Amino acid sequence: MTKRNVAVIGCGLWGKNIVRNFYNLDALNTVCDLDTENLKKLAMEYENVHFTTDFNEVLNNPEIEAVAVVTPSHTHFKVVSAVLNAGKHVYVEKPISTVADEAKKLMELADEKGLTLMVGHLLLYHPAVNRLKQIINEGMLGEITYIQSDRLNINYFKNDRSVMWDLAPHDVSMTAYVLGKEPVRVISAVGVSSDKNDIMDITHVTIEYEGGVVGQISDSWIHPVKRVNMLVRGTKATAIFDDTLPTNKLVIIDHTTPGAAKPEPLDFIEIEPLKLECQHFLNCFKTGTKPRSDGLNGYQVVSILEEAEKIMLGERRARLDKVNFKSSRSKKK
Repeated sequence: MTKRNVAVIGCGLWGKNIVRNFYNLDALNTVCDLDTENLKKLAMEYENVHFTTDFNEVLNNPEIEAVAVVTPSHTHFKVVSAVLNAGKHVYVEKPISTVADEAKKLMELADEKGLTLMVGHLLLYHPAVNRLKQIINEGMLGEITYIQSDRLNINYFKNDRSVMWDLAPHDVSMTAYVLGKEPVRVISAVGVSSDKNDIMDITHVTIEYEGGVVGQISDSWIHPVKRVNMLVRGTKATAIFDDTLPTNKLVIIDHTTPGAAKPEPLDFIEIEPLKLECQHFLNCFKTGTKPRSDGLNGYQVVSILEEAEKIMLGERRARLDKVNFKSSRSKKK
């Protein structure tokens, strides 16, 4: 029988999905959240799970070996530090922090204590994304020259630091992963605030990757039509991954022969990416295997986004450190 040794901190819109997956994997011990009504609802759905509003119960429970932190991003450094110092492995939702120096400290703390630190860069576990990485590695697209990732939608709970911190960790981690190349620098970064403040609703970030590949990342909280896709342009062909489609999410288009530009769908195994991600975390802390999205990966992503925010806001960036975000809301996607 699998040992129930995982706690989830934060069971809001996205945290509920984390709870569901660890429960279905027979690993869920405790759920912690400040929202008592939310806990009551979950208690009716999940048997033999402990529910509490007391974070210290999680830290002091010797049965709990690992903790999934699914709280707002600005709380991550404090919460993850406490969990690591309590000697427990950590899965933390993206981004690991909104400050590169904090991300680095968390990475170093986990290494010092010999604990697993994994960041919820979900799309690194998506079967279609891994199929895309495979065809790139096999040379089906030729030499990669350009990559574009768009993540546009409506969000009525805009209390993260900006849409870039909410959504772009997916894009930055995914583009680097499929390319197998680290981001080198931010070429440009611009943002728009519909409320005319420094909390950006729309951001466009252009990144240079190793080997000179250019990537364009666009994210939006105010786009009326949902758009979640990635385009990878190579010298032989172009691949498009569209996660909003019910079928044929991943296609390849030959652009070397005139008249041959017909999308050809590529097969991949349909498994919920979050289930695969949670399974990966369980395996990593039980076996000591390095996570695909480890602390270093989280630090690299935050470093790029921090650089982009400095370009985007300049001296105005310091104001965000004084913004009182709603800490009661659990992390969403």
